[in-house]
Amino acid sequence: MHVLYNIGIGFIGIGMRLAAIFNPKAKEWRDGRREMYATFPDINGQSVVWFHCASLGEFDQGLPLMNKIKSENPSIFLLVTFFSPSGMKYYQKREHQADFVTYIPLDTVSNAKKFIETIRPKQVFFVKYEFWSNHILAAKNYGAELYNVSGIFRPSHRFFKWYGQFFRSTLRQFNWFFVQNEASQELLKSIGINNTTVTGDSRFDKVIDNKTRLIKNKKIASFCNDEVVFIVGSSWPKDEKIVLPIINKMQCKVIIAPHNVDEKHVHGITEQLKRPFSRYSETTEHINSDILILDTIGQLSSAYAFGSYAYIGGGFSGNLHNILEPAVFGMGVIYGPEHNKFPEAQQFIESGFGFSVSSEDELSHAINTISTSKEAVDTKAMQFIEQNKGATNRIYSAVYS
Repeated sequence: MHVLYNIGIGFIGIGMRLAAIFNPKAKEWRDGRREMYATFPDINGQSVVWFHCASLGEFDQGLPLMNKIKSENPSIFLLVTFFSPSGMKYYQKREHQADFVTYIPLDTVSNAKKFIETIRPKQVFFVKYEFWSNHILAAKNYGAELYNVSGIFRPSHRFFKWYGQFFRSTLRQFNWFFVQNEASQELLKSIGINNTTVTGDSRFDKVIDNKTRLIKNKKIASFCNDEVVFIVGSSWPKDEKIVLPIINKMQCKVIIAPHNVDEKHVHGITEQLKRPFSRYSETTEHINSDILILDTIGQLSSAYAFGSYAYIGGGFSGNLHNILEPAVFGMGVIYGPEHNKFPEAQQFIESGFGFSVSSEDELSHAINTISTSKEAVDTKAMQFIEQNKGATNRIYSAVYS
């Protein structure tokens, strides 16, 4: 199976190089790996702690633990790798203490051996999932401690399939798994992996920290003016198909933050609006319209601080965006029906402040439910966030005690 895995990795490399001819993201993926060693710092003699994150979402998930480790152990060299170009492109927008950030090389045997010999890690943390077998085996052979943090496992993962023996052997290289929930722990136990602890999701710590550090956006504050505000965060066209008709009937103020802020997408939204709107990029400090479109990146987290309730996009494609970000401010959160990969979405529903919708009618009903029971809904959101904080400290104490 290892041979087949390596053949598959080879095909991934060939495919990405071919795609780079036509696709800008694939080109970034290829070029970033070509140049990575040329920019590598001298880390001889330093104690290296390596975090691997698939993309920006996993970086946010691992960031509280990274910062905790670096703050408590300032002499360590904190290295972060990404698989995705989006992680490399946007990680600098986060407050972090990483000493060096780069791509993880394509997971061939030779690439993994060279990478581990270069960084010589003392500890390795893989965030959530995405386990690259050759790098994991090389790190284990070097003598590094391996940990999975905020892990989440589902029956559909290859580790639990009849053909998953090789992938299960990869998981057995880890010293410990710090998983988000009991379902993940039970799945690991079903394949003989018992070195697990349910510590929760460190993203809760991240959004709480973001809230305490938040500097309120004066332009958005002026627009909201202490009124009821409906926020649409990270929306896609499938979301907008049911959301925009409702927005046109609303009386309250609305903030729309599309996932893609390119002109084509923003124009597609504005064409459907029947109420006065403004684009953030074209406004001064005082905004007099009913709807504000955040057509630049970086303002959404500030906007949630002014929200009364929110609709979060991605739930019609199975790629639901971060619903913890609005919840931390104490509000009802609405999203599309495809959220099985995100256990917190079902937990929101069971806790009484999350609402899954598939149509305009269901969205309208969810908004009315939140509006008529707003104080109770908001309290449930705040209580849920408070009850689920602390994963970072639990993981840190287990590793460094």
